[in-house]
Amino acid sequence: MAKQKPLRILHCFRSPVGGIFRHVRDLVEEHAKAGHDIGILCDSSTGGEHEDSLFDDIRPYLSLGLTRVPIRRSVSPSDIATMWDTYKKIKSLRPDVLHGHGAKGGVLARLAGSALRVNRYRVARLYTAHGGSLHYSRSSLSGQFVLRMERLQEYFTDALVFICEYERDTYMHKVGKPRTKTRLIYNGISERDFEPIPTRSDAVHFIYVGMLRDLKGPDLFVDAFAKTERLLGRPLSALMIGDGPDRDRYREMMVERGLGKRIGMLPAMRVHEAFSMAQNLVVPSRAEAMPYIVLEGLGAGKTVIASRVGGIPEVLGADSAALVEPGNADDLARVMAETLTMPGWHGRTMPKPEAVKAVFSSAVMARDVLKLYLELVDPAAGEAVSAAS
Repeated sequence: MAKQKPLRILHCFRSPVGGIFRHVRDLVEEHAKAGHDIGILCDSSTGGEHEDSLFDDIRPYLSLGLTRVPIRRSVSPSDIATMWDTYKKIKSLRPDVLHGHGAKGGVLARLAGSALRVNRYRVARLYTAHGGSLHYSRSSLSGQFVLRMERLQEYFTDALVFICEYERDTYMHKVGKPRTKTRLIYNGISERDFEPIPTRSDAVHFIYVGMLRDLKGPDLFVDAFAKTERLLGRPLSALMIGDGPDRDRYREMMVERGLGKRIGMLPAMRVHEAFSMAQNLVVPSRAEAMPYIVLEGLGAGKTVIASRVGGIPEVLGADSAALVEPGNADDLARVMAETLTMPGWHGRTMPKPEAVKAVFSSAVMARDVLKLYLELVDPAAGEAVSAAS
């Protein structure tokens, strides 16, 4: 059988932070090691020193380079100029695959790919929502607009990739039954992420790791922490680790409640550093798709307490005692207290690492994504890869 020609793959997304960035980094590394040429196009105005160091990690795998242009979160007239600039940059890279991640990345990849097709340039156009626009409500005017735009863009999409069953079901409920090829491919973490991380001698009782914005629930973390102290009748300690637009507001909230000395705040850092600071990881999100922090916490041997949102029950188990009602600080405090007072709670409640690894592996994720790319670019090669695996 003839050797498969390397693909030229370009990932488009807006902000190089959080789960989307982690997802793309894993695909970049796995597919570059498989011999393909990979590039990234993302926003130039977001991210900081932490994200710069993560880019440095994957730069050796980016044979198509790192392209950064200003991409606003909200829709604005400047998007027209951004689209034209982006199209010219994408065209110069001659990709076989354009994979858009998140709402803005999906628009850029699919419109640019469609413009290339008008010019008789064959390119596969894929989209992974990662939650994003699917968090909108169908009952709001903005939600109706965004979800109708998702439906319209199916005409410019060769395949939709869903990262969990929840995302697939939500798309069908809010947008409609897809009229293009779809594939369910779970997020996954690498082999090196499945190594227990011991806690430091000065560890705190709980940590929150993530973006500091209300959607992720840092305010619920603060509220539940205070309620946990009252339930147990003693002071506790915690850390909030991350950056975001509402950082100062959460700091003021802690000071107002007299928690400023018991809840510390640290900037975003690599998760293995964060995980050494506590055994108990709290994920109090109001909405999610398939958050990497839950997979990373389990891989590191941490106790994960999380909201029953998005694909989290698909990881922890639908009936897991570690799941709490979203937006309910009282329920969150109840479970936080249980983790500190009930012997053997972790062993009874957390899924076994081998069970997590069997489903949520970056190697499996990258293999299945590559199969899909090949099906779209070279159907014969895609069938051969499927048969081989």
